[in-house]
Amino acid sequence: MDMQINEKTEGQMKNGTVTLTIDGTCIRASEKDTILTAAQANGIQIPHLCFLKGINEISSCKVCVVEVEGQENLVASCTTTVREGMKVFTSSPKARYARRMNTQLLLSKHDSNCNICLRSGTCQLEKIVKEQSINSQLYQNTSSKEAWNDDFPLIRDSSKCIRCMRCVHICDKIQGCGIWKLEHRGSEVFIGLEREKSIEETDCTLCGQCITHCPTGALRERDDIEKAYLALADPECITVAQIAPAVRSAWAEMVGDREGTLSEGQMVAVLKRLGFDYVLDTVFTADLTIMEEGNELLALLEKKDPEDTMPLFTSCCPGWVSYLTKKHPELLPKLSTAKSPQQMFGALIKTCFAQKIGADPKKICSVSIMPCTAKKREALQPGMDASGQRDVDIVLTSRELLRMVKASNIVPQALPSLPFDDPMGSGTGAGVIFGVTGGVMEAALRTAYAVMTGKEAPDDAFRIVRDERSGRDEALRIGSRREAEFDLSGRILKTCTVSGLKYAQEMIDDLLSGRASYDFVEVMACPGGCVGGGGQPVAEGEELAPGRGEVLYRLDQKRTKRRSHENAQVLQLYEEYLENPLSEKAERLLHCEHLPYLINDPDRFTSGFSEM
Repeated sequence: MDMQINEKTEGQMKNGTVTLTIDGTCIRASEKDTILTAAQANGIQIPHLCFLKGINEISSCKVCVVEVEGQENLVASCTTTVREGMKVFTSSPKARYARRMNTQLLLSKHDSNCNICLRSGTCQLEKIVKEQSINSQLYQNTSSKEAWNDDFPLIRDSSKCIRCMRCVHICDKIQGCGIWKLEHRGSEVFIGLEREKSIEETDCTLCGQCITHCPTGALRERDDIEKAYLALADPECITVAQIAPAVRSAWAEMVGDREGTLSEGQMVAVLKRLGFDYVLDTVFTADLTIMEEGNELLALLEKKDPEDTMPLFTSCCPGWVSYLTKKHPELLPKLSTAKSPQQMFGALIKTCFAQKIGADPKKICSVSIMPCTAKKREALQPGMDASGQRDVDIVLTSRELLRMVKASNIVPQALPSLPFDDPMGSGTGAGVIFGVTGGVMEAALRTAYAVMTGKEAPDDAFRIVRDERSGRDEALRIGSRREAEFDLSGRILKTCTVSGLKYAQEMIDDLLSGRASYDFVEVMACPGGCVGGGGQPVAEGEELAPGRGEVLYRLDQKRTKRRSHENAQVLQLYEEYLENPLSEKAERLLHCEHLPYLINDPDRFTSGFSEM
């Protein structure tokens, strides 16, 4: 029997696997695994705070310490590689004691006023404290709160920061922005901004990935809920809400319905119950964006020099637009002038829609529900007032909507489904998939093919632009880049779809060096697209963007109309109001000039925030 075991073990090691035991359970793991990843893969939970696989493996929190037989000192499970025959104890008296002491040390630097923290219930530190039954602070609290501009869409509370370094490495390794920096050493270490700038002066794109990966409440979006409540309570104010495609991808998960039985209609019903007078679907203006941006692309292709390697870049992601305006202003002429669906709708709500309902535009409060923190700044950018006033007054993230639902004691499951309001409440499947990486590209190709060939492409003909990796793939956290070519009636269209700003920079480097040549490029700042946006619900330890993307693709499949040019309400809008794509009126309402970021004029990007 012993000989059989040894032979089997030798074969496993040759194949790159080892056998070890964790808390008495025998498991197999790759010889490259750490104790933590091996445990996770086998359903064994080891508490941890700072760890993000492939991104933040620095063992700074020391909450994941475990005991290994034969070793005097405890080891950090997130950085210790497994070996053959290893015996690990995750909850030995020694490991338990050290974990409690390390957690207590973290609490000494953390403002533990959890009752008024927006992350209460989703905070990993709070969860670990409860699991260890810690009911008092052992060490004196020395947390301090640094000054911050509370009008900026991204809020940092330094008194809640536990120096886990997640924000630093997400911003640097994934988004390539390097906003956050580690300052000083030892007990004096803290997280600060690059070169002691104010947040307004940095290259922050407001993608919000630092928020969704922060394990505590140190980072959050600016809370605009009270502004929404004031508008809803004003009897003279007409409140009009629009809901982005990606919000519905997390809708069921937001309200605790893991089975996904809640409908889009119940989401509308919730907003009506909150008091909104009209609820419109941003999918409508996603279709409109395809009509405008698609025609912009076709016009470009007609006159494009064959030697021109530069593409038309999509402009519907404000995080990407912000990145380009700050890092590569020389490329702004290649950025589509089409506004994002949010801003197109804002302009229409206070012009065409106001006329349709017979309302004074000045009495309309336009509120958008978005999966994105960058949308809060986008609404205040120059050119976003085509209606003669701010086109979008208030931007709420998916998380803010969830807080409003809870505060109002609404049970979505108990509400009957309601339709989106007309005349701008319908959208096609193409508009729905805007919320997932590759969705804008696929939607544009569906329409471009019809225009250039005179016939409709088969369903899902452009599926190759999708990122269809498994939801367990850790690489989904870092984004993707996919290239494809399509024959559009003899014209070969070279495309590239990118999610994650680090990949966007690599794509730009290849373009500028001549290593790549494209006609059309879609960029989403957040890995996975808007479904993984910085305003979406936080799910520690899970990559939910793939599953959320699948929700949008299923909704696309269910739509009777799956191409933007088939949207009857969009066609009616052109006939009655806009005339045709790229018309003078369409240019005025639906397009804008993208301006370079002025490093010495930070107020330009924050002025007006407090006015909303």
